[in-house]
Amino acid sequence: MTSPSSKHPRRLRNIATNHITVDSLYQNCDERVQCGNCVCAGSLMPVPQKHQYGTSRCKEEVIAQAKSFFNQYYASIKRYDSLAHRERLDEVIREVSERGTYELKETELIYGAKLAWRNSPRCIGRIQWSKLQVFDARYVTTAEEMFEALCKHIRYATNKGNIRSAITVFPQRTDGKHDFRVWNSQLLQYAGYRLPDGGVIGDPINVEFTEVCERLGWKGKRGKWDVLPLVLSANGHDPKFFDIPDDLILRVEIVHPEYKWFKDLDLQWYVLPAVANMLFDVGGVEFPGSPFNGWYMGTEIGTRDLCDAHRYNILEDVALRMGLDTRSASTLWKDKAVVEINIAVLYSFQLANVTIVDHHNASESYMKHCDNEQRLRGGCPADWLWIVPPISGSITPVFHQEMLFYQLKPSYEYQEPAWQTHVWEKDQERNNSVAKVPIRKFKFKEIAKAVKFTSNLFGKALSRRIKATILYATETGRSEEYAKILGNIFFHAFNVEVICMSDYDIINLEHETLLLIVTSTFGNGDPPENGEAFARNLQAIKVTGDATPDLTFVRSTSMSFVRINSVSLDTDDSEPYSPSQNVDIGPLSNVRFAVFALGSSAYPNFCSFGKCLDSLLSDLGGEKILKIATGDELCGQEQSFRKWAQDVFKVACDVFCIGDDVNMNDATASLVSNTAWTPDKVRLRPVKSVEVNLLKDFSKKTGKKLSCTQVERKISLHAEEENRNTIQVQLKINQADLQFLPGDHVGIYPENREDLVNGILKFMQETCPNPDDIVQVEYLKPVQTLDGIQEKWTKHERLQPCSVRTALSRYLDITTPPSQQLLSVLALMAKDDEDKKKLEVLSKDANKYENWKSYYYPHFLEVLQEFPSLVLIPSFLLTQLPPVQPRFYSISSSLDANPGQIHITVAVVRFFTQEGRGPLHYGVCSNYLANIPESNEVVCFVRSAPNFRLPDSHHLPVIMVGPGTGIAPFRSFWQQRHSDMSKATSSEKKEFGKMLLFFGCRRPSVQLYQEETQLMKENNVLTDVYTAYSRMQNEPKRYVQDIMREMAPTVYSIITKEKGHFYVCGDVSMAEDVRRTLKNIIEEISGLPQQAAESLIVTLQDENRYHEDIFGITLRTAEVTSRGRAEAMTKRTV
Repeated sequence: MTSPSSKHPRRLRNIATNHITVDSLYQNCDERVQCGNCVCAGSLMPVPQKHQYGTSRCKEEVIAQAKSFFNQYYASIKRYDSLAHRERLDEVIREVSERGTYELKETELIYGAKLAWRNSPRCIGRIQWSKLQVFDARYVTTAEEMFEALCKHIRYATNKGNIRSAITVFPQRTDGKHDFRVWNSQLLQYAGYRLPDGGVIGDPINVEFTEVCERLGWKGKRGKWDVLPLVLSANGHDPKFFDIPDDLILRVEIVHPEYKWFKDLDLQWYVLPAVANMLFDVGGVEFPGSPFNGWYMGTEIGTRDLCDAHRYNILEDVALRMGLDTRSASTLWKDKAVVEINIAVLYSFQLANVTIVDHHNASESYMKHCDNEQRLRGGCPADWLWIVPPISGSITPVFHQEMLFYQLKPSYEYQEPAWQTHVWEKDQERNNSVAKVPIRKFKFKEIAKAVKFTSNLFGKALSRRIKATILYATETGRSEEYAKILGNIFFHAFNVEVICMSDYDIINLEHETLLLIVTSTFGNGDPPENGEAFARNLQAIKVTGDATPDLTFVRSTSMSFVRINSVSLDTDDSEPYSPSQNVDIGPLSNVRFAVFALGSSAYPNFCSFGKCLDSLLSDLGGEKILKIATGDELCGQEQSFRKWAQDVFKVACDVFCIGDDVNMNDATASLVSNTAWTPDKVRLRPVKSVEVNLLKDFSKKTGKKLSCTQVERKISLHAEEENRNTIQVQLKINQADLQFLPGDHVGIYPENREDLVNGILKFMQETCPNPDDIVQVEYLKPVQTLDGIQEKWTKHERLQPCSVRTALSRYLDITTPPSQQLLSVLALMAKDDEDKKKLEVLSKDANKYENWKSYYYPHFLEVLQEFPSLVLIPSFLLTQLPPVQPRFYSISSSLDANPGQIHITVAVVRFFTQEGRGPLHYGVCSNYLANIPESNEVVCFVRSAPNFRLPDSHHLPVIMVGPGTGIAPFRSFWQQRHSDMSKATSSEKKEFGKMLLFFGCRRPSVQLYQEETQLMKENNVLTDVYTAYSRMQNEPKRYVQDIMREMAPTVYSIITKEKGHFYVCGDVSMAEDVRRTLKNIIEEISGLPQQAAESLIVTLQDENRYHEDIFGITLRTAEVTSRGRAEAMTKRTV
């Protein structure tokens, strides 16, 4: 054996193709194999044990192997030699020094289990290594709990015949005397009964173990196909046996497609090959009980199990029935018969829709795996004697491939049979004879009940469950609300964690078992701000093929891929995977996922971000358990979510085979009523503190960097007419706190109108007589104690101490129509039967609710006025009304031009509901800004808009299209350009590209920034300003689209020949019309067909040269919303 330092890469040749590869991976091996200088022992079955049974590894060996493992682990997640790596290793060394071993974290265990399969030199099916499902059963303490875990393993892995690879990991070895062992060689295996004449009924290979089972008290039926019980020993105690429930054992009757007599042979086989007696060795820690399974290669059954002379040995019987001459081996009767037996096995499994792979496809997949490993790791350990199938030899590609046999860690190691090494307890004879104390035979249902009854520790119970991670991204809080409801549902059966995407560590992604995503889309296809980093990570994984891409690469990833990837194919994702397909296994192939996407169909890129994530996760190998569902803000969003939540919970329970243990009605109850609030569960406790500073409170809640600005000046930009007004608000800022670039947005937290707040308080004057007293919201929280789960009054996270008036004014949304969920709770508070009935109908009937919401668009005070019998209490409002959301405005200034200031252009929104016949409604934030006195403070933050920036190169031409307040971001553009030009020399000024503005408004009297744009034109900042008026007397209506058509040659030249940038800012319908007009211009001038013209615009987007800043609320709020909802309703009914 050469030392590692003297190892050199080894050349390996494929004899058939003459292709040469070089294996350097074996240099990482420090485990000796059984070959010496003069003898090759490669054909020996077991690998020698590393240390004596009943002992444990020395601390030095554990630490050495731990260092090697953690080097591999942290290198795999691109954090090698990071602070986290060094701290974790220090923690492990300290733990080993104190007690001789250490505990692996779950992600480390999952990584190690998969890597051990990847390292297994005798496995031909390793291409699937990343799809291994790891069940962490290190919590078990008894054989009964082991049995329950193995029953779940069998049910999950069998999966009604669509076999899934899995491993269950029991507690690690400590001192070598308290092991957790599965005594069976496989979880499922047939008994072998020795006859007096030396013959055997059943499987001869299991005769010895069958006798062990019988000595323990098991009594088989002495048939040919009796499944042996599971024999389990926990914590070094004597074993117990457990009969496996028949409904867990899926068997296939072996028949032949042509030979009808084959059925008379009475052959069958179980579908799950689960190796149960190997030791999982990872990071210096040994797990003696770690059964795992893949799926069958046909020859394992057809050649080895049924035809080997020391097994069922049916070869000659089949040959005689085939009419073959068995007198001489030279007739090749054995070869002919074994082929037909293998055909029968493959045919029978396929007929039963059970996963199986033939040895030819398995060989091809191994060669592909070998190529992958050569590319990714520089080699692939392989035992040629085991990799080459037992039949077909040189007509399989693996036969001709030179291989190197070496052992890497982590690994799966052979162990001596447990009955040969077990030390029996004092009250039993040491010769493995029948115990003096009768051993009871346990049934599965008895065990399951006993385990559930005794599992009174909450955390321990959760640790047994499948982990479900729910990620959300949101701008308004609705996705977060839905994600938490989903979490309440999945909590009934899964170990749930609900996380904002911005707080999620991407290194955990490849180890997730079940991933559920609830996300909205911002604007016309962008991710919410707290979803951007997650999206970039996914795209980087797709580009690099690495589950943990380099952070520098992630940060440089453009967001333009979101719209490109948002085309989610409506395919049937329920089709079972066939291992015979030579497909690439993606880096997220072990992740099951589902996506619920929120959006508004008023936007062309409806639910674009959710669709993008759904597409990316599929492309990366994730297994979609349910087709993506969308929730339309304009029509039935809540109903869509309810249906999806119920569906995905049921499907997830089926996928992980846990549906039998779950009460579906209890789990989904939170969809029907808001169980988070009841009068006796929430209270308002008076406190003597002062109200928390708004800035600090909003910053803590949102995690954003908020600033307190001051209203320095407000300017009316035109004379008010037809209830229309547009103002410019100038905010004084601390420039060190608020940095922004032209094109960015400012988010502003508004204050609700005083008349609405007072109206609601008047309605509650009996239940809230002192609305200005400071109160703390508290709720009864279940807490685990030594006496079980008890409830304790706990501070509510929603609100810091404040008055009810302040909560209604600054923290709660009282202007958006209440959701159906909220209406369902309000129905419980109505004293009048008619009010109660109407509220119940609205809360349950999606169409009636949508009609009511669209027609009345009621704020909360109007709801109270419509249902006057409602009896409200403050604790309900403070915990159940949604939080107020910031309103976004395009910044209309440049810091270079206006240091220490942010300018925003605000259309003051006022509209009549009930199709223009109802009461006057006011836009929350625009009227807040219109009415706020100068010098008052405004809480705000900057939202970066990286896809709406001036070109990096100032010589590129720019076209800006923006009617009305759509001109807002372009003011920041021309101010920045003016500042840049003022600093340039005369020659440099000539290099600045053209800047064209296409503006639209009703008439010249309401034209925004007319004098300023004229001045910019005179200073050669703006090349040209074109204005379209839509309400001029005795003149046809003209829009910005008309200007584009008139300037078509110029527009086409700028975006195609001059590589210019095209910007559009405005409401949804206008932006779509502009896009359509641009496409028509491309078609007409270039002669391209429609599809090619559309592709060109997509290319412009991909190159980040077509920019959109789209907003939904305009002066035509009611008109736009009504039309959008009508279109959404039409889509739903088609």
